[in-house]
Amino acid sequence: MRHRCRVKKLSKPADQRRALLRSLSTELIRHGRITTTLIRAKVLRSKVEKMITLAKNGSLAARREALGYIFDKQLVHALFEQAPIRYGDREGGYTRILRTVPRRGDNAQMAIIELV
Repeated sequence: MRHRCRVKKLSKPADQRRALLRSLSTELIRHGRITTTLIRAKVLRSKVEKMITLAKNGSLAARREALGYIFDKQLVHALFEQAPIRYGDREGGYTRILRTVPRRGDNAQMAIIELV
């Protein structure tokens, strides 16, 4: 059964949603911490944790899958070098979401998502 197993659509078509999540995950891995809306942060969490799990695996197939998702090639190489050291003893939960004040223009709930 797939009851209640839905994907948050983020009010965007599939291609725009995919591009948004790719760019957000690239910037989160690059900077370690970004500010976005709460819903985007919750959707982004699963994508980034999958990339870190691939980096912990470290195989050639995992590296190619990460290169197909993250825009920057040097960033992928750095992630595959640092992730086994940084997250070697951790079984998931590589990100943290902190709620912040609502956005001034439209009162959207904002959050900071960061790598632990």
